[in-house]
Amino acid sequence: MPQQLPALGDSVSGEFSVGTERQLGDRIVAEIRRDPAYFADPLLDDYVDALWQQLMAAARARGEVSAELHDRFAWQAFLLRERSVNAFALPGGYVGVHLGLIALTATRDELASVLAHELSHVTQRHIARSLVQSKQQSLVALASMIVGVLAASRSPQAANAMIAGGQAVALQAQLNFSRDMEREADRIGFLVLEEAGFSAAGMSSMFEKLQQSSRVNDSGAFPYLRTHPLTSERIGEARARQGMGPARSPGVSLEHALMQARARVLMDPRPDTWRAWLRQTDDAGGARPARALALATRAQAAAQLRDWAAADAALAQLEPLVQDDARARRAAAMLRAESWLLRGDAARADEALAAWRGDGSRGMELLSARIGLAAQGPEAPARLQRTAEDLQGWVSLRATDLQAWELLGQAWEKLGQPLRAVRAQAEARYLVGDVQGAIDRLRAAQSLARTGAKSDFIEASVIDARLRLWEEEWRRRLREEAGR
Repeated sequence: MPQQLPALGDSVSGEFSVGTERQLGDRIVAEIRRDPAYFADPLLDDYVDALWQQLMAAARARGEVSAELHDRFAWQAFLLRERSVNAFALPGGYVGVHLGLIALTATRDELASVLAHELSHVTQRHIARSLVQSKQQSLVALASMIVGVLAASRSPQAANAMIAGGQAVALQAQLNFSRDMEREADRIGFLVLEEAGFSAAGMSSMFEKLQQSSRVNDSGAFPYLRTHPLTSERIGEARARQGMGPARSPGVSLEHALMQARARVLMDPRPDTWRAWLRQTDDAGGARPARALALATRAQAAAQLRDWAAADAALAQLEPLVQDDARARRAAAMLRAESWLLRGDAARADEALAAWRGDGSRGMELLSARIGLAAQGPEAPARLQRTAEDLQGWVSLRATDLQAWELLGQAWEKLGQPLRAVRAQAEARYLVGDVQGAIDRLRAAQSLARTGAKSDFIEASVIDARLRLWEEEWRRRLREEAGR
Protein backbone atom coordinates (compact mmCIF):
# COMPACT_ATOMS: atom_id res chain seq x y z
CA MET A 1 0.00 0.00 0.00
CA PRO A 2 1.28 3.53 -0.74
CA GLN A 3 2.13 5.95 2.03
CA GLN A 4 -0.73 8.15 3.14
CA LEU A 5 -0.64 11.85 2.34
CA PRO A 6 1.28 13.89 4.90
CA ALA A 7 -0.37 16.35 7.25
CA LEU A 8 -0.25 18.95 4.49
CA GLY A 9 -2.83 16.94 2.58
CA ASP A 10 -5.08 16.80 5.65
CA SER A 11 -4.89 20.56 6.04
CA VAL A 12 -5.74 20.98 2.35
CA SER A 13 -8.86 18.84 2.79
CA GLY A 14 -10.04 21.27 5.43
CA GLU A 15 -9.14 24.49 3.63
CA PHE A 16 -9.82 23.48 0.02
CA SER A 17 -12.37 20.68 0.12
CA VAL A 18 -12.79 17.93 -2.45
CA GLY A 19 -16.19 19.38 -3.36
CA THR A 20 -14.74 22.86 -3.87
CA GLU A 21 -11.96 21.48 -6.03
CA ARG A 22 -14.48 19.62 -8.21
CA GLN A 23 -16.61 22.76 -8.62
CA LEU A 24 -13.52 24.69 -9.68
CA GLY A 25 -12.56 21.98 -12.19
CA ASP A 26 -16.07 21.94 -13.64
CA ARG A 27 -15.96 25.71 -14.15
CA ILE A 28 -12.58 25.55 -15.87
CA VAL A 29 -13.50 22.69 -18.18
CA ALA A 30 -16.78 24.37 -19.14
CA GLU A 31 -14.76 27.40 -20.26
CA ILE A 32 -12.22 25.24 -22.08
CA ARG A 33 -15.05 23.59 -24.03
CA ARG A 34 -15.85 26.96 -25.55
CA ASP A 35 -12.27 27.36 -26.77
CA PRO A 36 -11.82 26.53 -30.48
CA ALA A 37 -8.87 24.36 -29.46
CA TYR A 38 -11.14 21.99 -27.51
CA PHE A 39 -11.25 18.86 -29.64
CA ALA A 40 -13.87 16.19 -29.21
CA ASP A 41 -12.77 13.38 -31.51
CA PRO A 42 -14.56 10.12 -30.66
CA LEU A 43 -11.77 7.84 -31.97
CA LEU A 44 -8.92 9.57 -30.17
CA ASP A 45 -11.12 10.13 -27.11
CA ASP A 46 -11.84 6.40 -26.96
CA TYR A 47 -8.16 5.51 -27.26
CA VAL A 48 -6.96 7.94 -24.60
CA ASP A 49 -9.84 6.98 -22.32
CA ALA A 50 -8.95 3.27 -22.60
CA LEU A 51 -5.42 4.03 -21.37
CA TRP A 52 -6.81 6.37 -18.71
CA GLN A 53 -9.25 3.77 -17.36
CA GLN A 54 -6.49 1.16 -17.22
CA LEU A 55 -4.38 3.55 -15.14
CA MET A 56 -7.34 4.52 -12.98
CA ALA A 57 -8.00 0.86 -12.15
CA ALA A 58 -4.35 0.45 -11.15
CA ALA A 59 -4.43 3.60 -8.99
CA ARG A 60 -7.53 2.31 -7.21
CA ALA A 61 -5.93 -1.10 -6.71
CA ARG A 62 -2.89 0.58 -5.13
CA GLY A 63 -5.08 2.64 -2.81
CA GLU A 64 -4.11 5.96 -4.38
CA VAL A 65 -7.75 6.97 -4.89
CA SER A 66 -9.74 7.43 -1.70
CA ALA A 67 -13.45 6.63 -1.64
CA GLU A 68 -14.25 10.35 -1.45
CA LEU A 69 -12.05 11.24 -4.41
CA HIS A 70 -13.45 8.33 -6.42
CA ASP A 71 -17.03 9.49 -5.87
CA ARG A 72 -16.53 13.25 -6.13
CA PHE A 73 -13.96 13.80 -8.87
CA ALA A 74 -14.71 13.70 -12.61
CA TRP A 75 -11.76 11.45 -13.64
CA GLN A 76 -11.86 12.57 -17.25
CA ALA A 77 -9.16 13.12 -19.86
CA PHE A 78 -9.92 15.47 -22.76
CA LEU A 79 -8.13 16.62 -25.91
CA LEU A 80 -6.97 19.97 -27.27
CA ARG A 81 -6.23 20.54 -30.94
CA GLU A 82 -2.74 21.88 -30.38
CA ARG A 83 0.51 21.02 -32.14
CA SER A 84 2.52 21.67 -29.00
CA VAL A 85 3.67 18.80 -26.78
CA ASN A 86 1.75 19.22 -23.53
CA ALA A 87 -0.52 17.63 -20.95
CA PHE A 88 -1.79 19.15 -17.71
CA ALA A 89 -3.81 18.27 -14.65
CA LEU A 90 -6.71 20.45 -13.53
CA PRO A 91 -8.68 20.61 -10.28
CA GLY A 92 -11.38 18.01 -9.77
CA GLY A 93 -9.90 15.08 -11.67
CA TYR A 94 -9.56 16.49 -15.20
CA VAL A 95 -6.49 16.04 -17.40
CA GLY A 96 -5.93 17.81 -20.71
CA VAL A 97 -3.87 16.28 -23.52
CA HIS A 98 -2.59 18.13 -26.59
CA LEU A 99 -2.70 16.24 -29.88
CA GLY A 100 0.97 17.16 -30.32
CA LEU A 101 1.83 14.90 -27.39
CA ILE A 102 0.02 11.91 -28.94
CA ALA A 103 1.73 12.61 -32.27
CA LEU A 104 5.15 12.53 -30.59
CA THR A 105 4.71 9.24 -28.73
CA ALA A 106 5.92 6.09 -30.50
CA THR A 107 4.23 3.60 -28.15
CA ARG A 108 1.17 3.40 -25.95
CA ASP A 109 3.52 3.02 -22.96
CA GLU A 110 5.03 6.46 -23.58
CA LEU A 111 1.60 8.10 -23.74
CA ALA A 112 0.44 6.14 -20.68
CA SER A 113 3.49 7.32 -18.72
CA VAL A 114 2.47 10.97 -19.16
CA LEU A 115 -1.13 10.18 -18.22
CA ALA A 116 0.08 8.27 -15.13
CA HIS A 117 2.20 11.25 -14.05
CA GLU A 118 -0.72 13.68 -14.44
CA LEU A 119 -3.08 11.24 -12.74
CA SER A 120 -0.74 11.17 -9.76
CA HIS A 121 -0.84 14.96 -9.50
CA VAL A 122 -4.62 14.54 -9.15
CA THR A 123 -4.65 11.62 -6.70
CA GLN A 124 -2.11 13.32 -4.43
CA ARG A 125 -4.11 16.56 -4.60
CA HIS A 126 -1.10 18.56 -5.68
CA ILE A 127 -3.37 21.09 -7.36
CA ALA A 128 -5.28 21.80 -4.15
CA ARG A 129 -2.01 22.08 -2.25
CA SER A 130 -0.76 24.63 -4.77
CA LEU A 131 -4.02 26.61 -4.70
CA VAL A 132 -4.68 26.55 -0.96
CA GLN A 133 -3.08 30.00 -0.68
CA SER A 134 -5.90 31.29 -2.91
CA LYS A 135 -8.71 29.98 -0.77
CA GLN A 136 -10.08 33.48 -0.30
CA GLN A 137 -10.53 33.93 -4.04
CA SER A 138 -13.97 33.09 -5.41
CA LEU A 139 -14.35 30.08 -7.67
CA VAL A 140 -15.19 32.43 -10.53
CA ALA A 141 -11.94 34.36 -10.07
CA LEU A 142 -9.85 31.20 -9.74
CA ALA A 143 -11.43 29.55 -12.77
CA SER A 144 -10.95 32.66 -14.94
CA MET A 145 -7.32 33.05 -13.99
CA ILE A 146 -6.47 29.37 -14.46
CA VAL A 147 -8.06 29.42 -17.93
CA GLY A 148 -6.01 32.56 -18.63
CA VAL A 149 -2.80 30.86 -17.58
CA LEU A 150 -3.59 27.86 -19.82
CA ALA A 151 -4.30 30.19 -22.73
CA ALA A 152 -1.06 32.07 -22.10
CA SER A 153 0.90 28.84 -22.39
CA ARG A 154 -0.39 28.60 -25.99
CA SER A 155 -0.63 32.23 -27.07
CA PRO A 156 0.38 35.04 -24.72
CA GLN A 157 -1.21 37.65 -26.99
CA ALA A 158 -4.61 35.92 -27.02
CA ALA A 159 -4.60 35.52 -23.25
CA ASN A 160 -3.84 39.13 -22.28
CA ALA A 161 -7.49 40.05 -21.86
CA MET A 162 -8.10 37.06 -19.60
CA ILE A 163 -5.24 37.61 -17.15
CA ALA A 164 -5.35 40.24 -14.45
CA GLY A 165 -1.73 41.31 -14.14
CA GLY A 166 -0.03 40.39 -10.89
CA GLN A 167 -2.84 38.05 -9.83
CA ALA A 168 -2.17 35.82 -12.82
CA VAL A 169 1.56 35.82 -12.14
CA ALA A 170 0.91 34.77 -8.55
CA LEU A 171 -1.46 32.04 -9.69
CA GLN A 172 1.04 30.75 -12.23
CA ALA A 173 3.54 30.34 -9.40
CA GLN A 174 0.95 28.36 -7.44
CA LEU A 175 0.15 26.14 -10.43
CA ASN A 176 3.77 25.25 -11.06
CA PHE A 177 4.23 22.16 -8.93
CA SER A 178 7.16 22.08 -6.54
CA ARG A 179 10.12 19.80 -7.16
CA ASP A 180 8.90 17.55 -4.36
CA MET A 181 5.49 17.27 -6.01
CA GLU A 182 7.07 16.48 -9.38
CA ARG A 183 9.21 13.75 -7.81
CA GLU A 184 6.18 12.36 -6.01
CA ALA A 185 4.17 12.30 -9.27
CA ASP A 186 7.11 10.57 -10.99
CA ARG A 187 7.40 7.94 -8.26
CA ILE A 188 3.70 7.18 -7.85
CA GLY A 189 3.02 7.53 -11.56
CA PHE A 190 5.73 4.97 -12.29
CA LEU A 191 4.19 2.48 -9.83
CA VAL A 192 0.71 3.05 -11.29
CA LEU A 193 2.13 2.58 -14.81
CA GLU A 194 3.62 -0.79 -13.84
CA GLU A 195 0.52 -1.89 -11.91
CA ALA A 196 -1.56 -1.17 -15.02
CA GLY A 197 0.60 -3.53 -17.08
CA PHE A 198 2.49 -0.99 -19.16
CA SER A 199 6.21 -1.22 -19.80
CA ALA A 200 8.36 0.64 -17.28
CA ALA A 201 10.50 1.77 -20.21
CA GLY A 202 7.64 4.04 -21.28
CA MET A 203 8.44 6.71 -18.69
CA SER A 204 12.21 6.86 -19.19
CA SER A 205 11.91 6.74 -23.00
CA MET A 206 9.30 9.52 -22.89
CA PHE A 207 11.54 11.69 -20.71
CA GLU A 208 14.47 11.12 -23.07
CA LYS A 209 12.35 11.85 -26.13
CA LEU A 210 11.09 15.12 -24.63
CA GLN A 211 14.60 16.18 -23.71
CA GLN A 212 16.07 15.33 -27.12
CA SER A 213 13.21 16.95 -29.02
CA SER A 214 13.41 20.16 -27.04
CA ARG A 215 17.15 20.46 -27.74
CA VAL A 216 16.55 20.64 -31.48
CA ASN A 217 13.33 22.66 -31.23
CA ASP A 218 13.36 25.62 -28.86
CA SER A 219 10.45 27.45 -30.53
CA GLY A 220 8.13 26.96 -27.56
CA ALA A 221 6.56 23.79 -28.94
CA PHE A 222 7.20 21.96 -25.66
CA PRO A 223 5.21 23.75 -22.94
CA TYR A 224 5.22 20.48 -20.99
CA LEU A 225 8.88 21.08 -20.25
CA ARG A 226 8.16 24.54 -18.85
CA THR A 227 5.60 23.26 -16.35
CA HIS A 228 7.36 19.91 -15.75
CA PRO A 229 11.08 20.73 -16.05
CA LEU A 230 13.17 17.65 -16.77
CA THR A 231 16.32 17.44 -14.72
CA SER A 232 19.07 14.88 -15.16
CA GLU A 233 18.11 13.67 -11.68
CA ARG A 234 14.52 12.89 -12.73
CA ILE A 235 15.64 11.10 -15.89
CA GLY A 236 18.20 9.11 -13.93
CA GLU A 237 15.60 8.09 -11.34
CA ALA A 238 13.24 6.93 -14.11
CA ARG A 239 16.00 4.78 -15.61
CA ALA A 240 16.85 3.34 -12.20
CA ARG A 241 13.22 2.43 -11.47
CA GLN A 242 12.98 0.79 -14.88
CA GLY A 243 15.88 -1.51 -13.94
CA MET A 244 14.25 -2.52 -10.65
CA GLY A 245 10.87 -3.49 -12.03
CA PRO A 246 9.74 -6.62 -13.93
CA ALA A 247 10.97 -6.68 -17.52
CA ARG A 248 8.20 -5.80 -19.95
CA SER A 249 8.85 -4.95 -23.57
CA PRO A 250 7.33 -1.68 -24.80
CA GLY A 251 3.95 -2.34 -26.33
CA VAL A 252 4.32 -2.24 -30.10
CA SER A 253 0.76 -1.42 -31.03
CA LEU A 254 -0.70 -1.06 -34.50
CA GLU A 255 -3.66 0.71 -32.94
CA HIS A 256 -1.31 3.29 -31.42
CA ALA A 257 0.27 3.83 -34.83
CA LEU A 258 -3.17 4.61 -36.28
CA MET A 259 -4.00 6.98 -33.40
CA GLN A 260 -0.59 8.66 -33.71
CA ALA A 261 -1.32 9.19 -37.41
CA ARG A 262 -4.72 10.67 -36.63
CA ALA A 263 -3.23 13.09 -34.11
CA ARG A 264 -0.48 14.05 -36.57
CA VAL A 265 -2.96 15.10 -39.23
CA LEU A 266 -5.75 16.58 -37.10
CA MET A 267 -3.51 18.63 -34.80
CA ASP A 268 -2.73 21.02 -37.67
CA PRO A 269 -5.70 22.01 -39.86
CA ARG A 270 -3.64 23.77 -42.54
CA PRO A 271 -4.09 22.26 -46.03
CA ASP A 272 -0.39 22.76 -46.78
CA THR A 273 0.47 20.51 -43.85
CA TRP A 274 -1.98 17.86 -45.06
CA ARG A 275 -0.41 17.99 -48.53
CA ALA A 276 3.01 17.48 -46.98
CA TRP A 277 1.78 14.38 -45.14
CA LEU A 278 0.20 13.11 -48.33
CA ARG A 279 3.50 13.37 -50.17
CA GLN A 280 5.35 11.19 -47.69
CA THR A 281 6.42 7.77 -48.99
CA ASP A 282 5.74 4.43 -47.37
CA ASP A 283 8.80 2.38 -46.43
CA ALA A 284 7.56 -0.98 -47.68
CA GLY A 285 10.49 -2.75 -46.04
CA GLY A 286 9.99 -1.19 -42.62
CA ALA A 287 8.39 -2.63 -39.51
CA ARG A 288 4.62 -3.03 -39.53
CA PRO A 289 3.87 -0.20 -37.05
CA ALA A 290 6.00 2.23 -39.07
CA ARG A 291 4.26 1.21 -42.30
CA ALA A 292 0.85 1.44 -40.62
CA LEU A 293 1.72 4.90 -39.32
CA ALA A 294 2.74 6.11 -42.78
CA LEU A 295 -0.30 4.65 -44.54
CA ALA A 296 -2.80 5.85 -41.91
CA THR A 297 -1.27 9.33 -42.03
CA ARG A 298 -1.63 9.45 -45.81
CA ALA A 299 -5.21 8.12 -45.69
CA GLN A 300 -6.18 10.65 -43.02
CA ALA A 301 -4.54 13.56 -44.82
CA ALA A 302 -6.10 12.57 -48.16
CA ALA A 303 -9.55 12.42 -46.58
CA GLN A 304 -9.11 15.92 -45.13
CA LEU A 305 -8.11 17.16 -48.61
CA ARG A 306 -11.04 15.29 -50.22
CA ASP A 307 -8.55 13.41 -52.41
CA TRP A 308 -10.60 10.23 -52.49
CA ALA A 309 -8.36 8.32 -54.90
CA ALA A 310 -5.35 8.79 -52.60
CA ALA A 311 -7.44 7.99 -49.51
CA ASP A 312 -8.75 4.76 -51.03
CA ALA A 313 -5.27 3.73 -52.21
CA ALA A 314 -3.76 4.22 -48.73
CA LEU A 315 -6.64 2.41 -47.02
CA ALA A 316 -6.39 -0.49 -49.48
CA GLN A 317 -2.77 -1.00 -48.39
CA LEU A 318 -3.46 -0.37 -44.70
CA GLU A 319 -6.39 -2.75 -44.19
CA PRO A 320 -4.52 -6.03 -45.00
CA LEU A 321 -1.64 -4.85 -42.81
CA VAL A 322 -3.88 -4.73 -39.69
CA GLN A 323 -6.06 -7.78 -40.36
CA ASP A 324 -4.70 -9.82 -37.44
CA ASP A 325 -5.07 -6.97 -34.91
CA ALA A 326 -8.73 -6.48 -33.95
CA ARG A 327 -8.35 -3.04 -32.40
CA ALA A 328 -6.31 -1.69 -35.31
CA ARG A 329 -8.73 -3.28 -37.79
CA ARG A 330 -11.62 -1.51 -36.02
CA ALA A 331 -9.77 1.83 -36.19
CA ALA A 332 -9.14 1.33 -39.91
CA ALA A 333 -12.83 0.50 -40.45
CA MET A 334 -13.86 3.71 -38.71
CA LEU A 335 -11.42 5.68 -40.86
CA ARG A 336 -12.96 4.06 -43.94
CA ALA A 337 -16.48 4.90 -42.71
CA GLU A 338 -15.49 8.51 -42.06
CA SER A 339 -14.11 8.74 -45.57
CA TRP A 340 -17.42 7.62 -47.06
CA LEU A 341 -19.36 9.92 -44.76
CA LEU A 342 -17.29 12.91 -45.88
CA ARG A 343 -18.24 12.03 -49.46
CA GLY A 344 -21.92 12.08 -48.50
CA ASP A 345 -22.36 8.31 -48.93
CA ALA A 346 -23.98 7.29 -45.64
CA ALA A 347 -24.95 3.85 -46.93
CA ARG A 348 -21.34 2.83 -47.66
CA ALA A 349 -20.20 4.39 -44.40
CA ASP A 350 -22.76 2.23 -42.61
CA GLU A 351 -21.55 -0.83 -44.50
CA ALA A 352 -17.95 -0.18 -43.41
CA LEU A 353 -19.02 -0.36 -39.76
CA ALA A 354 -21.22 -3.44 -40.10
CA ALA A 355 -18.81 -5.79 -38.29
CA TRP A 356 -18.28 -3.40 -35.37
CA ARG A 357 -21.66 -1.81 -34.75
CA GLY A 358 -22.96 -2.08 -31.20
CA ASP A 359 -19.57 -2.56 -29.53
CA GLY A 360 -20.59 -0.09 -26.81
CA SER A 361 -17.82 2.41 -27.50
CA ARG A 362 -18.41 6.13 -27.61
CA GLY A 363 -16.60 6.41 -30.94
CA MET A 364 -18.89 3.88 -32.58
CA GLU A 365 -22.02 5.40 -31.00
CA LEU A 366 -21.28 8.91 -32.25
CA LEU A 367 -20.03 7.87 -35.70
CA SER A 368 -23.17 5.74 -36.14
CA ALA A 369 -25.25 8.74 -35.10
CA ARG A 370 -23.58 10.92 -37.73
CA ILE A 371 -24.35 8.26 -40.33
CA GLY A 372 -27.96 8.12 -39.14
CA LEU A 373 -28.29 11.89 -39.49
CA ALA A 374 -26.92 11.71 -43.05
CA ALA A 375 -29.02 8.69 -44.14
CA GLN A 376 -31.12 9.09 -47.29
CA GLY A 377 -33.75 7.09 -49.11
CA PRO A 378 -36.95 5.36 -47.97
CA GLU A 379 -35.36 3.87 -44.84
CA ALA A 380 -33.94 7.20 -43.65
CA PRO A 381 -36.84 8.19 -41.32
CA ALA A 382 -36.72 4.87 -39.45
CA ARG A 383 -32.93 5.06 -39.20
CA LEU A 384 -33.13 8.62 -37.92
CA GLN A 385 -35.68 7.59 -35.27
CA ARG A 386 -33.37 4.78 -34.09
CA THR A 387 -30.49 7.25 -33.99
CA ALA A 388 -32.45 9.64 -31.78
CA GLU A 389 -33.56 6.84 -29.45
CA ASP A 390 -30.04 5.44 -29.20
CA LEU A 391 -28.60 8.87 -28.42
CA GLN A 392 -31.34 9.53 -25.87
CA GLY A 393 -30.40 6.32 -24.09
CA TRP A 394 -26.73 7.23 -24.30
CA VAL A 395 -27.09 10.68 -22.68
CA SER A 396 -29.39 9.31 -19.99
CA LEU A 397 -26.32 7.44 -18.69
CA ARG A 398 -23.67 9.97 -19.79
CA ALA A 399 -25.19 13.37 -19.18
CA THR A 400 -21.90 15.25 -19.69
CA ASP A 401 -21.32 14.08 -23.27
CA LEU A 402 -21.44 17.38 -25.14
CA GLN A 403 -21.13 15.88 -28.62
CA ALA A 404 -23.93 13.41 -28.00
CA TRP A 405 -26.30 16.18 -26.88
CA GLU A 406 -25.44 18.22 -29.98
CA LEU A 407 -26.17 15.28 -32.27
CA LEU A 408 -29.35 14.47 -30.36
CA GLY A 409 -30.59 18.03 -30.85
CA GLN A 410 -30.03 17.69 -34.59
CA ALA A 411 -31.83 14.33 -34.69
CA TRP A 412 -34.94 15.52 -32.83
CA GLU A 413 -35.07 18.66 -34.97
CA LYS A 414 -35.00 16.60 -38.18
CA LEU A 415 -37.75 14.37 -36.74
CA GLY A 416 -39.99 17.36 -36.07
CA GLN A 417 -39.73 17.17 -32.28
CA PRO A 418 -38.97 20.81 -31.39
CA LEU A 419 -39.41 20.46 -27.62
CA ARG A 420 -36.90 17.63 -27.37
CA ALA A 421 -34.56 19.37 -29.80
CA VAL A 422 -34.52 22.60 -27.79
CA ARG A 423 -33.96 20.72 -24.53
CA ALA A 424 -30.95 18.89 -26.06
CA GLN A 425 -29.58 22.21 -27.32
CA ALA A 426 -29.96 23.63 -23.80
CA GLU A 427 -28.02 20.74 -22.29
CA ALA A 428 -25.21 21.36 -24.78
CA ARG A 429 -25.13 25.08 -23.91
CA TYR A 430 -24.89 24.22 -20.22
CA LEU A 431 -21.95 21.88 -20.79
CA VAL A 432 -19.93 24.66 -22.43
CA GLY A 433 -20.54 26.88 -19.40
CA ASP A 434 -23.19 29.08 -21.02
CA VAL A 435 -25.69 28.82 -18.17
CA GLN A 436 -27.63 31.89 -19.24
CA GLY A 437 -27.88 30.55 -22.80
CA ALA A 438 -29.08 27.19 -21.47
CA ILE A 439 -31.73 28.93 -19.37
CA ASP A 440 -32.91 30.91 -22.38
CA ARG A 441 -33.27 27.70 -24.40
CA LEU A 442 -35.30 26.04 -21.64
CA ARG A 443 -37.59 29.06 -21.34
CA ALA A 444 -38.13 28.80 -25.09
CA ALA A 445 -38.94 25.12 -24.60
CA GLN A 446 -41.50 26.01 -21.92
CA SER A 447 -43.16 28.37 -24.40
CA LEU A 448 -43.27 25.54 -26.93
CA ALA A 449 -44.76 23.20 -24.34
CA ARG A 450 -47.53 25.68 -23.56
CA THR A 451 -48.58 25.69 -27.21
CA GLY A 452 -49.19 21.95 -26.95
CA ALA A 453 -47.49 21.35 -30.29
CA LYS A 454 -45.77 17.96 -30.31
CA SER A 455 -44.95 18.11 -26.61
CA ASP A 456 -45.24 15.47 -23.93
CA PHE A 457 -45.75 15.70 -20.19
CA ILE A 458 -42.56 13.86 -19.20
CA GLU A 459 -40.28 16.03 -21.34
CA ALA A 460 -42.02 19.21 -20.13
CA SER A 461 -41.55 18.10 -16.51
CA VAL A 462 -37.82 17.45 -17.07
CA ILE A 463 -37.48 20.91 -18.63
CA ASP A 464 -39.21 22.56 -15.65
CA ALA A 465 -36.92 20.76 -13.20
CA ARG A 466 -33.75 21.58 -15.12
CA LEU A 467 -34.79 25.22 -15.43
CA ARG A 468 -35.27 25.58 -11.67
CA LEU A 469 -31.86 23.98 -11.03
CA TRP A 470 -30.00 26.15 -13.54
CA GLU A 471 -31.72 29.37 -12.44
CA GLU A 472 -30.57 28.72 -8.88
CA GLU A 473 -27.05 28.03 -10.12
CA TRP A 474 -27.08 31.25 -12.12
CA ARG A 475 -28.19 33.27 -9.08
CA ARG A 476 -25.39 31.66 -7.05
CA ARG A 477 -22.84 32.60 -9.73
CA LEU A 478 -24.07 36.20 -9.74
CA ARG A 479 -23.65 36.33 -5.95
CA GLU A 480 -20.11 34.96 -6.32
CA GLU A 481 -19.30 37.51 -9.01
CA ALA A 482 -20.56 40.31 -6.76
CA GLY A 483 -18.31 39.05 -3.96
CA ARG A 484 -15.09 38.81 -5.99
